[in-house]
Amino acid sequence: MSEIRHRRGDGDGNDKAENAGESDHVDSEEEKVLEEKYVDELAKSLPQGTDKTPELLDSALSGLSSRWRNWVIRGIFTWLMIGGFCLLIYGGPLALMITVLCVQVKCFEEIINIGYAVYRVHGLPWFRSLSWYFLLTSNYFFYGENLIDYFGVVINRTDYLKFLVTYHRFISFSLYCVGFVWFVLSLVKRYYMRQFSLFAWTHVALLIVVTQSYLIIQNIFECLIWFIVPVSMIICNDVMAYVFGFFFGKTPLIKLSPKKTWEGFIGGGVSTVAFGLLISYMMSQYPYLVCPIEYSESLGRMTMDCEPSTLFRLQDYTPPQFVQPLMKVFGREKFNMYPFMIHSLALSIFSSVIGPFGGFFASGFKRAFKIKVYNLKPEQQLQLFYALKESLENRNILNMIP
Repeated sequence: MSEIRHRRGDGDGNDKAENAGESDHVDSEEEKVLEEKYVDELAKSLPQGTDKTPELLDSALSGLSSRWRNWVIRGIFTWLMIGGFCLLIYGGPLALMITVLCVQVKCFEEIINIGYAVYRVHGLPWFRSLSWYFLLTSNYFFYGENLIDYFGVVINRTDYLKFLVTYHRFISFSLYCVGFVWFVLSLVKRYYMRQFSLFAWTHVALLIVVTQSYLIIQNIFECLIWFIVPVSMIICNDVMAYVFGFFFGKTPLIKLSPKKTWEGFIGGGVSTVAFGLLISYMMSQYPYLVCPIEYSESLGRMTMDCEPSTLFRLQDYTPPQFVQPLMKVFGREKFNMYPFMIHSLALSIFSSVIGPFGGFFASGFKRAFKIKVYNLKPEQQLQLFYALKESLENRNILNMIP
Protein backbone atom coordinates (compact mmCIF):
# COMPACT_ATOMS: atom_id res chain seq x y z
CA MET A 1 0.00 0.00 0.00
CA SER A 2 2.78 2.36 0.91
CA GLU A 3 4.41 1.52 -2.43
CA ILE A 4 1.18 2.35 -4.27
CA ARG A 5 0.83 5.58 -2.35
CA HIS A 6 4.43 6.44 -3.09
CA ARG A 7 3.89 5.81 -6.79
CA ARG A 8 0.63 7.74 -6.72
CA GLY A 9 2.43 10.62 -5.01
CA ASP A 10 5.15 10.56 -7.65
CA GLY A 11 2.50 10.55 -10.33
CA ASP A 12 0.75 13.52 -8.77
CA GLY A 13 4.07 15.37 -8.57
CA ASN A 14 4.84 14.65 -12.20
CA ASP A 15 1.37 15.73 -13.23
CA LYS A 16 1.80 18.99 -11.33
CA ALA A 17 5.19 19.56 -12.92
CA GLU A 18 3.77 18.90 -16.36
CA ASN A 19 0.83 21.20 -15.71
CA ALA A 20 3.17 23.88 -14.41
CA GLY A 21 5.36 23.45 -17.47
CA GLU A 22 2.34 23.71 -19.75
CA SER A 23 1.15 26.79 -17.85
CA ASP A 24 4.57 28.45 -18.15
CA HIS A 25 4.64 27.55 -21.84
CA VAL A 26 1.19 29.04 -22.38
CA ASP A 27 2.17 32.16 -20.45
CA SER A 28 5.36 32.52 -22.46
CA GLU A 29 3.46 32.09 -25.72
CA GLU A 30 0.86 34.65 -24.62
CA GLU A 31 3.63 37.03 -23.57
CA LYS A 32 5.31 36.59 -26.93
CA VAL A 33 2.07 37.40 -28.74
CA LEU A 34 1.53 40.40 -26.45
CA GLU A 35 5.09 41.57 -27.04
CA GLU A 36 4.73 41.33 -30.84
CA LYS A 37 1.36 43.09 -30.69
CA TYR A 38 2.83 45.85 -28.55
CA VAL A 39 5.82 46.40 -30.87
CA ASP A 40 3.55 46.51 -33.94
CA GLU A 41 1.19 49.02 -32.29
CA LEU A 42 4.11 51.09 -31.04
CA ALA A 43 5.69 51.18 -34.50
CA LYS A 44 2.41 52.38 -36.03
CA SER A 45 1.78 55.02 -33.40
CA LEU A 46 5.25 56.53 -33.27
CA PRO A 47 6.18 59.32 -35.71
CA GLN A 48 8.23 57.95 -38.59
CA GLY A 49 10.34 60.94 -39.57
CA THR A 50 11.19 64.60 -39.11
CA ASP A 51 9.15 66.20 -41.87
CA LYS A 52 7.84 69.03 -39.68
CA THR A 53 9.37 72.42 -40.51
CA PRO A 54 9.08 75.78 -38.74
CA GLU A 55 5.88 77.62 -39.72
CA LEU A 56 7.79 80.67 -40.99
CA LEU A 57 9.96 78.55 -43.28
CA ASP A 58 7.01 76.47 -44.38
CA SER A 59 4.98 79.55 -45.38
CA ALA A 60 7.98 81.08 -47.19
CA LEU A 61 8.37 77.93 -49.31
CA SER A 62 4.66 77.30 -49.86
CA GLY A 63 4.96 78.16 -53.57
CA LEU A 64 7.43 75.35 -54.23
CA SER A 65 6.65 71.71 -54.93
CA SER A 66 7.31 69.26 -52.10
CA ARG A 67 10.42 67.98 -53.90
CA TRP A 68 12.05 71.42 -54.20
CA ARG A 69 10.85 72.46 -50.76
CA ASN A 70 12.68 69.46 -49.32
CA TRP A 71 15.77 70.47 -51.33
CA VAL A 72 15.77 74.04 -49.96
CA ILE A 73 15.15 72.93 -46.36
CA ARG A 74 17.94 70.37 -46.52
CA GLY A 75 20.26 72.99 -48.02
CA ILE A 76 19.54 75.52 -45.26
CA PHE A 77 20.09 73.05 -42.43
CA THR A 78 23.18 71.59 -44.12
CA TRP A 79 24.89 75.00 -44.14
CA LEU A 80 23.80 75.66 -40.56
CA MET A 81 25.32 72.36 -39.44
CA ILE A 82 28.52 72.99 -41.41
CA GLY A 83 28.76 76.39 -39.71
CA GLY A 84 28.28 74.77 -36.32
CA PHE A 85 30.98 72.19 -37.12
CA CYS A 86 33.41 74.99 -38.05
CA LEU A 87 32.68 76.72 -34.72
CA LEU A 88 33.47 73.50 -32.87
CA ILE A 89 36.78 73.22 -34.72
CA TYR A 90 37.56 76.81 -33.78
CA GLY A 91 36.76 75.90 -30.15
CA GLY A 92 39.64 73.44 -30.20
CA PRO A 93 40.17 69.89 -28.89
CA LEU A 94 38.18 70.34 -25.68
CA ALA A 95 35.05 71.48 -27.55
CA LEU A 96 35.38 68.57 -29.98
CA MET A 97 35.92 66.11 -27.14
CA ILE A 98 32.76 67.30 -25.34
CA THR A 99 30.81 67.06 -28.63
CA VAL A 100 32.00 63.47 -29.18
CA LEU A 101 30.92 62.61 -25.63
CA CYS A 102 27.46 64.14 -26.18
CA VAL A 103 27.01 62.26 -29.48
CA GLN A 104 28.17 59.06 -27.78
CA VAL A 105 25.60 59.44 -24.98
CA LYS A 106 22.80 60.15 -27.47
CA CYS A 107 23.70 57.14 -29.64
CA PHE A 108 23.87 54.89 -26.58
CA GLU A 109 20.50 56.20 -25.39
CA GLU A 110 18.86 55.36 -28.72
CA ILE A 111 20.33 51.84 -28.82
CA ILE A 112 19.34 51.11 -25.21
CA ASN A 113 15.85 52.54 -25.74
CA ILE A 114 15.29 50.07 -28.58
CA GLY A 115 15.80 47.15 -26.20
CA TYR A 116 13.79 48.89 -23.49
CA ALA A 117 10.90 49.65 -25.87
CA VAL A 118 10.72 46.01 -26.96
CA TYR A 119 11.01 44.44 -23.51
CA ARG A 120 9.40 47.07 -21.26
CA VAL A 121 6.12 45.18 -21.54
CA HIS A 122 7.65 42.58 -19.17
CA GLY A 123 8.62 45.16 -16.54
CA LEU A 124 12.22 43.91 -16.19
CA PRO A 125 13.94 45.54 -13.19
CA TRP A 126 16.94 47.87 -13.33
CA PHE A 127 17.64 47.47 -17.06
CA ARG A 128 18.09 51.14 -17.90
CA SER A 129 19.81 51.98 -14.61
CA LEU A 130 22.34 49.20 -15.16
CA SER A 131 22.90 50.25 -18.78
CA TRP A 132 23.72 53.83 -17.78
CA TYR A 133 25.91 52.60 -14.94
CA PHE A 134 27.97 50.48 -17.34
CA LEU A 135 28.24 53.47 -19.71
CA LEU A 136 29.63 55.65 -16.91
CA THR A 137 32.04 52.89 -15.89
CA SER A 138 33.27 52.40 -19.46
CA ASN A 139 33.74 56.14 -19.96
CA TYR A 140 35.62 56.41 -16.67
CA PHE A 141 38.05 53.74 -17.89
CA PHE A 142 38.55 54.95 -21.49
CA TYR A 143 38.55 58.68 -20.85
CA GLY A 144 40.83 58.13 -17.87
CA GLU A 145 43.27 56.25 -20.12
CA ASN A 146 43.26 59.18 -22.55
CA LEU A 147 43.76 61.80 -19.84
CA ILE A 148 46.61 59.84 -18.26
CA ASP A 149 48.34 59.41 -21.63
CA TYR A 150 48.14 63.06 -22.64
CA PHE A 151 47.82 64.95 -19.35
CA GLY A 152 49.76 62.62 -17.05
CA VAL A 153 52.38 65.27 -16.22
CA VAL A 154 49.75 67.78 -15.13
CA ILE A 155 47.66 65.24 -13.21
CA ASN A 156 50.64 63.88 -11.28
CA ARG A 157 51.42 67.38 -10.03
CA THR A 158 48.03 67.47 -8.27
CA ASP A 159 48.24 65.53 -5.01
CA TYR A 160 44.62 64.40 -4.74
CA LEU A 161 44.65 63.07 -8.34
CA LYS A 162 47.75 60.90 -7.95
CA PHE A 163 45.71 58.14 -6.30
CA LEU A 164 43.27 58.06 -9.25
CA VAL A 165 46.16 57.82 -11.72
CA THR A 166 48.02 55.11 -9.82
CA TYR A 167 44.97 52.89 -9.27
CA HIS A 168 42.93 53.89 -12.33
CA ARG A 169 42.57 50.39 -13.78
CA PHE A 170 41.88 48.78 -10.42
CA ILE A 171 39.13 51.34 -9.73
CA SER A 172 37.66 50.72 -13.21
CA PHE A 173 37.65 46.96 -12.64
CA SER A 174 36.04 47.38 -9.21
CA LEU A 175 33.30 49.59 -10.67
CA TYR A 176 32.54 46.97 -13.31
CA CYS A 177 32.38 44.23 -10.64
CA VAL A 178 29.80 46.29 -8.73
CA GLY A 179 27.67 46.51 -11.89
CA PHE A 180 28.07 42.77 -12.50
CA VAL A 181 26.91 41.89 -8.98
CA TRP A 182 24.04 44.38 -9.31
CA PHE A 183 22.89 42.63 -12.49
CA VAL A 184 23.01 39.16 -10.89
CA LEU A 185 21.00 40.37 -7.90
CA SER A 186 18.37 41.86 -10.25
CA LEU A 187 17.67 38.55 -12.03
CA VAL A 188 14.05 37.42 -11.99
CA LYS A 189 13.43 33.68 -12.37
CA ARG A 190 10.82 33.93 -15.09
CA TYR A 191 12.83 36.33 -17.27
CA TYR A 192 16.39 34.95 -17.14
CA MET A 193 16.75 34.67 -20.90
CA ARG A 194 15.39 38.15 -21.60
CA GLN A 195 17.58 39.72 -18.91
CA PHE A 196 20.72 38.03 -20.19
CA SER A 197 19.78 39.11 -23.73
CA LEU A 198 19.52 42.72 -22.57
CA PHE A 199 22.80 42.38 -20.63
CA ALA A 200 24.48 41.28 -23.87
CA TRP A 201 22.66 44.06 -25.74
CA THR A 202 24.12 46.65 -23.35
CA HIS A 203 27.67 45.34 -23.78
CA VAL A 204 27.43 45.25 -27.58
CA ALA A 205 26.19 48.87 -27.47
CA LEU A 206 29.19 49.77 -25.26
CA LEU A 207 31.55 48.04 -27.68
CA ILE A 208 30.14 49.89 -30.69
CA VAL A 209 29.67 53.33 -29.14
CA VAL A 210 32.21 53.81 -26.34
CA THR A 211 35.17 52.12 -28.04
CA GLN A 212 34.55 54.11 -31.20
CA SER A 213 34.38 57.43 -29.35
CA TYR A 214 37.55 56.54 -27.44
CA LEU A 215 39.43 56.06 -30.73
CA ILE A 216 37.97 59.29 -32.13
CA ILE A 217 39.22 61.24 -29.11
CA GLN A 218 42.66 59.68 -29.49
CA ASN A 219 42.70 61.01 -33.07
CA ILE A 220 41.77 64.48 -31.79
CA PHE A 221 44.70 64.44 -29.37
CA GLU A 222 47.13 63.23 -32.06
CA CYS A 223 46.21 66.27 -34.16
CA LEU A 224 42.96 67.84 -35.31
CA ILE A 225 43.44 66.99 -38.98
CA TRP A 226 42.99 63.27 -38.23
CA PHE A 227 39.51 64.07 -36.93
CA ILE A 228 38.42 66.88 -39.25
CA VAL A 229 39.32 65.28 -42.59
CA PRO A 230 37.50 61.92 -42.10
CA VAL A 231 34.40 63.61 -40.64
CA SER A 232 34.37 66.18 -43.46
CA MET A 233 34.58 63.37 -46.01
CA ILE A 234 31.52 61.64 -44.56
CA ILE A 235 29.62 64.95 -44.63
CA CYS A 236 30.71 65.61 -48.22
CA ASN A 237 29.76 62.11 -49.32
CA ASP A 238 26.31 62.38 -47.75
CA VAL A 239 25.63 65.83 -49.24
CA MET A 240 26.94 65.07 -52.73
CA ALA A 241 25.19 61.69 -52.89
CA TYR A 242 21.93 63.54 -52.19
CA VAL A 243 22.71 66.20 -54.83
CA PHE A 244 23.58 63.68 -57.56
CA GLY A 245 20.66 61.47 -56.58
CA PHE A 246 18.29 64.46 -56.66
CA PHE A 247 19.25 65.55 -60.20
CA PHE A 248 20.35 62.31 -61.87
CA GLY A 249 19.11 59.43 -59.69
CA LYS A 250 17.15 56.75 -61.54
CA THR A 251 18.65 53.38 -60.59
CA PRO A 252 17.83 52.07 -57.07
CA LEU A 253 20.88 51.07 -55.05
CA ILE A 254 19.55 48.98 -52.14
CA LYS A 255 16.13 47.87 -50.92
CA LEU A 256 16.81 48.99 -47.33
CA SER A 257 16.82 52.62 -48.53
CA PRO A 258 14.63 52.89 -51.64
CA LYS A 259 15.56 56.55 -52.24
CA LYS A 260 19.29 55.78 -52.57
CA THR A 261 20.48 55.46 -56.18
CA TRP A 262 23.59 54.28 -58.01
CA GLU A 263 23.97 57.72 -59.55
CA GLY A 264 24.07 59.31 -56.10
CA PHE A 265 26.45 56.65 -54.78
CA ILE A 266 28.95 57.09 -57.65
CA GLY A 267 28.63 60.88 -57.81
CA GLY A 268 29.10 61.16 -54.05
CA GLY A 269 32.14 58.89 -54.20
CA VAL A 270 33.95 60.82 -56.93
CA SER A 271 33.16 64.14 -55.22
CA THR A 272 34.47 62.82 -51.89
CA VAL A 273 37.81 61.76 -53.38
CA ALA A 274 38.31 65.18 -55.01
CA PHE A 275 37.19 67.01 -51.87
CA GLY A 276 39.46 64.88 -49.65
CA LEU A 277 42.58 65.67 -51.68
CA LEU A 278 41.77 69.40 -51.78
CA ILE A 279 40.98 69.81 -48.06
CA SER A 280 44.03 67.73 -47.08
CA TYR A 281 46.32 69.95 -49.16
CA MET A 282 44.88 73.08 -47.55
CA MET A 283 44.87 71.86 -43.94
CA SER A 284 48.37 70.39 -44.03
CA GLN A 285 49.73 73.95 -44.14
CA TYR A 286 48.47 74.97 -40.66
CA PRO A 287 50.42 73.90 -37.51
CA TYR A 288 47.25 74.31 -35.39
CA LEU A 289 45.70 71.43 -37.32
CA VAL A 290 48.73 69.12 -37.67
CA CYS A 291 50.37 69.39 -34.23
CA PRO A 292 49.49 67.02 -31.35
CA ILE A 293 48.41 68.29 -27.95
CA GLU A 294 51.46 68.31 -25.65
CA TYR A 295 52.36 69.73 -22.27
CA SER A 296 55.02 72.48 -22.45
CA GLU A 297 57.30 72.58 -19.37
CA SER A 298 58.50 76.09 -20.24
CA LEU A 299 55.02 77.55 -20.70
CA GLY A 300 53.40 75.46 -17.98
CA ARG A 301 50.36 74.62 -20.11
CA MET A 302 49.12 72.44 -22.96
CA THR A 303 50.18 73.64 -26.44
CA MET A 304 49.62 72.75 -30.09
CA ASP A 305 52.84 74.27 -31.47
CA CYS A 306 55.39 72.00 -33.08
CA GLU A 307 57.64 71.38 -36.04
CA PRO A 308 55.33 69.53 -38.48
CA SER A 309 56.29 65.93 -39.13
CA THR A 310 57.37 64.74 -42.61
CA LEU A 311 53.77 63.68 -43.18
CA PHE A 312 52.85 67.37 -43.40
CA ARG A 313 55.80 68.67 -45.45
CA LEU A 314 55.79 69.03 -49.23
CA GLN A 315 57.78 66.34 -51.01
CA ASP A 316 58.64 65.59 -54.63
CA TYR A 317 57.00 62.57 -56.23
CA THR A 318 57.75 60.92 -59.55
CA PRO A 319 54.52 59.78 -61.22
CA PRO A 320 54.06 56.25 -62.63
CA GLN A 321 55.21 55.52 -66.20
CA PHE A 322 51.74 55.77 -67.74
CA VAL A 323 51.24 59.28 -66.28
CA GLN A 324 54.63 60.70 -67.31
CA PRO A 325 53.60 61.60 -70.93
CA LEU A 326 50.78 63.72 -69.47
CA MET A 327 53.21 65.42 -67.08
CA LYS A 328 55.52 66.30 -69.99
CA VAL A 329 52.64 68.18 -71.63
CA PHE A 330 52.78 70.56 -68.65
CA GLY A 331 56.59 70.64 -68.81
CA ARG A 332 57.10 68.79 -65.51
CA GLU A 333 58.60 65.43 -64.59
CA LYS A 334 57.76 65.56 -60.85
CA PHE A 335 55.05 67.05 -58.71
CA ASN A 336 54.86 68.30 -55.12
CA MET A 337 52.35 67.03 -52.58
CA TYR A 338 51.97 66.37 -48.87
CA PRO A 339 52.41 62.68 -47.90
CA PHE A 340 49.23 63.04 -45.83
CA MET A 341 47.32 63.31 -49.11
CA ILE A 342 48.06 59.63 -49.79
CA HIS A 343 46.37 58.78 -46.48
CA SER A 344 43.57 61.12 -47.46
CA LEU A 345 43.08 59.26 -50.75
CA ALA A 346 42.67 55.96 -48.88
CA LEU A 347 40.31 57.56 -46.36
CA SER A 348 38.18 59.15 -49.10
CA ILE A 349 37.80 55.83 -50.95
CA PHE A 350 36.83 54.15 -47.67
CA SER A 351 34.32 56.94 -46.91
CA SER A 352 32.81 56.65 -50.39
CA VAL A 353 32.46 52.87 -50.49
CA ILE A 354 31.93 51.82 -46.86
CA GLY A 355 30.54 55.06 -45.36
CA PRO A 356 27.07 54.85 -46.96
CA PHE A 357 26.64 51.30 -45.68
CA GLY A 358 26.83 52.65 -42.12
CA GLY A 359 23.59 54.49 -42.85
CA PHE A 360 22.08 51.37 -44.43
CA PHE A 361 23.07 49.36 -41.34
CA ALA A 362 21.40 51.90 -39.03
CA SER A 363 18.27 51.88 -41.21
CA GLY A 364 18.07 48.09 -41.15
CA PHE A 365 18.77 48.09 -37.41
CA LYS A 366 15.79 50.34 -36.74
CA ARG A 367 13.48 48.49 -39.10
CA ALA A 368 14.41 45.18 -37.49
CA PHE A 369 12.67 46.46 -34.36
CA LYS A 370 9.98 48.33 -36.33
CA ILE A 371 10.76 51.54 -34.43
CA LYS A 372 11.89 54.94 -35.70
CA VAL A 373 11.56 57.13 -32.59
CA TYR A 374 12.13 55.52 -29.24
CA ASN A 375 10.99 57.88 -26.50
CA LEU A 376 7.43 57.16 -25.45
CA LYS A 377 5.13 60.13 -24.99
CA PRO A 378 2.52 60.17 -22.18
CA GLU A 379 -0.29 59.16 -24.52
CA GLN A 380 1.81 56.22 -25.78
CA GLN A 381 2.45 55.15 -22.18
CA LEU A 382 -1.32 55.14 -21.66
CA GLN A 383 -1.69 53.06 -24.80
CA LEU A 384 0.76 50.52 -23.37
CA PHE A 385 -1.09 50.53 -20.05
CA TYR A 386 -4.45 49.79 -21.68
CA ALA A 387 -2.94 47.06 -23.88
CA LEU A 388 -1.48 45.35 -20.80
CA LYS A 389 -4.72 45.77 -18.87
CA GLU A 390 -6.72 44.20 -21.69
CA SER A 391 -4.34 41.25 -21.90
CA LEU A 392 -4.40 40.67 -18.12
CA GLU A 393 -8.21 40.82 -18.07
CA ASN A 394 -8.47 38.32 -20.95
CA ARG A 395 -6.29 35.88 -18.99
CA ASN A 396 -8.29 36.46 -15.75
CA ILE A 397 -5.11 37.49 -13.95
CA LEU A 398 -6.56 40.73 -12.61
CA ASN A 399 -9.46 38.76 -11.07
CA MET A 400 -6.97 36.67 -9.06
CA ILE A 401 -5.63 39.76 -7.25
CA PRO A 402 -7.34 40.06 -3.80
